[in-house]
Amino acid sequence: MDKDMTAIARDARENILIAAHRGAAGGNVPCNSMAAFSAALRQGADVIELDVTRSSDGVLYVFHPGMEPRFLCSGPIAQMTSAQADRLRLVNQDGTQTQYGVPRLEEALRFLKGRCYINLDKFWTCPEEIGSMVRRLGMQDQALIKTGVGAQEFARVEECAWDIPYMVIARKQDDFTEHLLSRRMRYVGVEALFETEDEPIAQTAYLQRMRERGLITWANSIVYNYRAVLSAHHTDDVSIAEDEEKGWGWLIDRGFRIIQTDWPLMLDLYLRRKALR
Repeated sequence: MDKDMTAIARDARENILIAAHRGAAGGNVPCNSMAAFSAALRQGADVIELDVTRSSDGVLYVFHPGMEPRFLCSGPIAQMTSAQADRLRLVNQDGTQTQYGVPRLEEALRFLKGRCYINLDKFWTCPEEIGSMVRRLGMQDQALIKTGVGAQEFARVEECAWDIPYMVIARKQDDFTEHLLSRRMRYVGVEALFETEDEPIAQTAYLQRMRERGLITWANSIVYNYRAVLSAHHTDDVSIAEDEEKGWGWLIDRGFRIIQTDWPLMLDLYLRRKALR
C-alpha cells in the first residue's frame, strides 16, 4: 500500500496538516489573494485552499464565484472578459478597495509550486481546464481536487483528472470508498461534513480504518455561516474564543488528519504546544 500512497497521504499519516481557507486574510489583505497565500505559508499552512472561476473568454481566476458583490463590488467574473477581470481590485475587510488584483490561476499555481499542497475548490465547474493546467505545470502531486458524491462527478474525475489526488466531499456516511479504490483515479480520502458527533462519517473507528488504508480524512473548523454546521460545532470560533480543546482538539482526537481553518497561525501554535508538529 505504501508504495502507491500519494505524497499528501504520506504527510497526513505522519502529521496533522493545516489547510488555510482561501489563504490567511485580515486587515488590508483580502482572501484568495497572492498576499493571503504568502501570509498562510508564513503562518505554517501545509495546504492552501483556493477557489476557481472562469472569465467569459475562458481564462481561469482565483475567486469564489458568486462573492463578487462582497469582495469586488462588481458583477460576476464569469460575465467579464479577462481584460476586464484583470483591472479589478479586491476589497479589504472594511469594504475598501486594495492594491491587490484578482490572481489568474496560473499565476497562483506558479507562485505556490513546490511550496505546499493546493486544494483547487470549485474544480467541478471547469474540470477539463483545471486538469489540463495542473498537468501542463507538472503539479499533479501537489494539487488536490474534490467533488461531491455521484456517478457523474466520479466519471468526470476519471476522465479529466485521473492523475490528480482526489477527495470526496460527503455527509453522514461513506458508501463509496470501496468503489472508488477500484477506479482509474488517485482517490485519497474524504472531506467529512457532519452536523452531530454521532454521524458515521465522524466516528473514530471509521477514521482509523481510513488511516490504516492510507486514506485521508479532512475536517472543516471554518465558519462561513453559523447556520451551516460542518463539524458538529467544533469550530474556529470555539477554538479561538473559548478553548482549543473543544474545537481543534476534538477534531484531532477523533482522528481527522487535515483541518481547514481561517486561523492557520493559531492552529499551528496549538499543534506545536501539543507536540503534534
